Amino acid sequence: MNKLRHASLAGAAITVMMLTAACGGGDSSTKDDYGKAPAGSSSKIGEGYGAGGYGSGGSSQTQAKNAPAKEMTVREAPGIGSVVADSAGMTLYRFDKDTAQPPASTCDGDCAKAWPPVPAGDATAASGIGAKVGEVQRADGTKQLTLAGWPVYRYAKDTAPGDTKGQGVGGTWSAFAPDGKKAGAKQEEKEGEKEGEKGQEKEGEKQGEKPAAAGVSVADNPALGKILVDGQGRTLYRFAKDSAWPMKFACTGTCLETWKPAKPVEKSAVRGVPEKLITTVTRPDGTEQLAVDCWPVYWFTGDKKPGDTAGQGKQGLWFAVNDQGKKVTSAPAA
Repeated sequence: MNKLRHASLAGAAITVMMLTAACGGGDSSTKDDYGKAPAGSSSKIGEGYGAGGYGSGGSSQTQAKNAPAKEMTVREAPGIGSVVADSAGMTLYRFDKDTAQPPASTCDGDCAKAWPPVPAGDATAASGIGAKVGEVQRADGTKQLTLAGWPVYRYAKDTAPGDTKGQGVGGTWSAFAPDGKKAGAKQEEKEGEKEGEKGQEKEGEKQGEKPAAAGVSVADNPALGKILVDGQGRTLYRFAKDSAWPMKFACTGTCLETWKPAKPVEKSAVRGVPEKLITTVTRPDGTEQLAVDCWPVYWFTGDKKPGDTAGQGKQGLWFAVNDQGKKVTSAPAA
């Protein structure tokens, strides 16, 4: 019996060591999984949603975000087109990481707090909605409404009928079109092509070359030494109140107006820093963020041009990152 107990404890210890090593940056494809929410990542979910929003925690708001859709209708959303809304006029959304065939929801835990699943019961489609109404069983056993097979959600930051603040969040969330497809997809594609062509022409006229691609590289800073910058030359910072293990995002709400999460990059766009240090993590709202040595990194809106480091040491909590993935707290040795 003692031998079995010791073997079990040893196995558990090895498992913990393996998980810790993976978080240390050994796997560049490591992502936070909302199905297994990291410890410490849920305490800030309600912040930043605004008064009267779902995140404020009032009983009436809790009932609203968990209420059945009842009769769904079609509404016109400026800049998007026709979208599907519930009986209260709240926009309904779909998530690219879910699947419709077969129906399956991947938004659980903290993700489901930011994107409340719509219950399957008491839902009908008014004239103009061609998508088939159905349901899917979630991991917790509850039934969620589906349209054209896609699980249906509301967005916590939508606080009034007609709001469409969830449209395009993280590049993975879209309002439902009446046929169950992504609302505004064709319009955005056309506008994106036009804007892209115009942007390239203007940049070509000014610089004679295309805009810098997204990526991570190393810059030599006179005061801080070798520091990491993004594809536009902006200094990358990490926040002392975040944590890498267990994963925790402390910069939420109004913090994100000043400190912008850096976007993930491809391995081929990494220069001068070990690829194993570059990973991708998923924020509580479902968006993906670049991480260095498992730490989420940001760029600072106070940096006005490439090479600026105005964010260094802000509030004693924000620090540039060196080419080994460590925070920079002092000038390099002579």
